[in-house]
Amino acid sequence: MKRIITLFIITTFVVACEPEIDDFEPSSGEADFSTYVAVGNSLTAGFMNGELYRSGQQNSYPSMLADKFATVGGGDFTQPLMKDDLGFGNRRVLGPSQDCTGDTSLAPVPIQGEPNPQNFTSIADQGPFNNMGVPGAKSFHLVAEGYGQLNPYFGRFMSDPNTTVLADAMAANPTFFTMWIGNNDVLGYAMAGGEADSITGQQMYGGVLQSMLQTLTSIGAKGAIANIPDITDIPFFNTIPYNALTLSQEQAQQLNQSDAYQQYNQGAENAGVDKISFQEGANALVIEDNSAPYNQIGGIRQIKENELVLLEIPLDSVKCYGMGSQNPVPEEYVLDEEEISKISQAVNGYNQTITAMAQQFSIAEVDMAAVMKEAEENGLRYDGVGYTTEFVSGGLFSLDGIHLTGQGYAIVANKFISAINAEYNAEIPTVSVTDYSGIQFP
Repeated sequence: MKRIITLFIITTFVVACEPEIDDFEPSSGEADFSTYVAVGNSLTAGFMNGELYRSGQQNSYPSMLADKFATVGGGDFTQPLMKDDLGFGNRRVLGPSQDCTGDTSLAPVPIQGEPNPQNFTSIADQGPFNNMGVPGAKSFHLVAEGYGQLNPYFGRFMSDPNTTVLADAMAANPTFFTMWIGNNDVLGYAMAGGEADSITGQQMYGGVLQSMLQTLTSIGAKGAIANIPDITDIPFFNTIPYNALTLSQEQAQQLNQSDAYQQYNQGAENAGVDKISFQEGANALVIEDNSAPYNQIGGIRQIKENELVLLEIPLDSVKCYGMGSQNPVPEEYVLDEEEISKISQAVNGYNQTITAMAQQFSIAEVDMAAVMKEAEENGLRYDGVGYTTEFVSGGLFSLDGIHLTGQGYAIVANKFISAINAEYNAEIPTVSVTDYSGIQFP
């Protein structure tokens, strides 16, 4: 009997001490989410795997946000959806790919099939649209009249040939907005290896951003703006190593003894710069560099460890046809120290502007730069799954090495929600990251 009483007391104590978990009550706080509009570029549109297509758009972070905003009074959210999962036909999928040596491996390959012709026709009559993400758009493109005549992604849903992206966004009369713009203002320069396009100047970027925020908040809308990650941390610039040239001992010896490199090295010694040399195993690629003093001794050198090789370099040319050894890698496939510095300075300047504008207009700031830096340095973990910036295996970036997977966009959505909740005393539920698409293996 004594043992029974003791057991009853212990059981009662344990039950009594169980913590009570309050039911989560979604709340809009100080914001009105009834009409939500997202303004931005391809990252806002749901672009992934090299293309804008229907299921990718359905995995856009604004679509996820709209779903959660619906729990606190948010209304309908209309996207300019493609008719199929081919979009304009540039989508990539994982498939078998054979290189010049005869080796076959899984790699991004073009998807098979013909896009629906209706993807190329206007759907303006279905607007106004809530997702105003336009692939390829730079900051100033959003306020450029007639931009839809130059950009087919906007052209298919612009309300008028002379309208602007911002004007069509305002046609929805937003009560809340998100903005993520500026990546393309520097990305085009970076993707061209610094050899084409240009970086948007700080003054222009700041002026455009202020003008857009003044317009968006002019009717009382609240919002959130995300800053720009360091784009040189993404897989497009970090997948191919600087020492991607693999040589046998015989190949290395032949290159070292060639007349071309012996003459080059004599000139390099006279100019006081590093000589070019090769060894068995991994070697730094030989690249074009027409800056002084290299233009005086042939306009080439070996790439430095802290410089970047672009994902689009033709690797078959490196493996089998002498690129990076007998012939230099063209400058458009490389970012050198000076170009990386220009990119970093631009992004830092943009982010200072974004912080200032968030404070000026009293809107939430989403620190996406910190999120992506954490992913690059330490990795992220959601729902028991790890994410890194590694190409394909990291799960965060899609097969173009620039845009995110559905799960990557879900992480972005949660960062927006966290910042919005903090700024507006809201209680918006977060997204379950693993509910959305990742890298799809055949």
